[in-house]
Amino acid sequence: MTPLGSCPYTAPSVLGYGPMPSLRHTWDVSVAEARTIQEQLCERVEERDRIGPVRRVAGADVSYDRGSPILYAAVVVLDARTLEVIDRGSVRMRAGFPYVPGYLSFRELPAVLAAFEKLAAKPDLIVADGHGRAHPRRFGIACHLGVALDLPTIGCAKSVLVGEHREPGARRGSRARLVHRGETIGQALRTRQGVKPVYVSVGHRVCLDTARRWILRLAPRYRLPQTTRAAHAEVNALRQRDPRRR
Repeated sequence: MTPLGSCPYTAPSVLGYGPMPSLRHTWDVSVAEARTIQEQLCERVEERDRIGPVRRVAGADVSYDRGSPILYAAVVVLDARTLEVIDRGSVRMRAGFPYVPGYLSFRELPAVLAAFEKLAAKPDLIVADGHGRAHPRRFGIACHLGVALDLPTIGCAKSVLVGEHREPGARRGSRARLVHRGETIGQALRTRQGVKPVYVSVGHRVCLDTARRWILRLAPRYRLPQTTRAAHAEVNALRQRDPRRR
């Protein structure tokens, strides 16, 4: 399957990932230290296409019981053409960072990265259930994940974190710019006619137009892309199977 989009394209290099190959920071940090890390790493996000043929696409999701420090993370890899599940990885892990809006990656990403390490099929593209550039410091969880793995990554969120937009048209594929402080940080995208939009933003190594086109391709029937739906189902099944929740 060829790259989807009209943005400048750079041929991919040979990639490989293990535990946080592109990061050199600890997760045991204060909120102030986390803010500094975000401000530093946001400069490493690539907003131009550096993406090769996409045969496998992954979705990631994290779930937890309200008030519980235990996180359940799952990554599901789909065939990019058929959208059938071809691999999955999941973990149960204790959170080491509190829930603080705007710092979600410091709480959830260690578990997500551990789930990625369990995959046998490496994805060519990742869709994160959260924001990328559409973030107060332009470094949401989709950016953090993409930079960590140095893989093309898209942020697709269910609600707005920062920014404003006009209402997109009612038809599938209609979109409106998401703007914060005069900067376009994403798009409100209608993936299903007459249904609330999703919020698409650059994570890493894709431009916004390419991100939008992939989300539409991955959401042929429902509001959310199939990557997110599959990861959500997997992580909830993991929670339900855990005998320690009872």
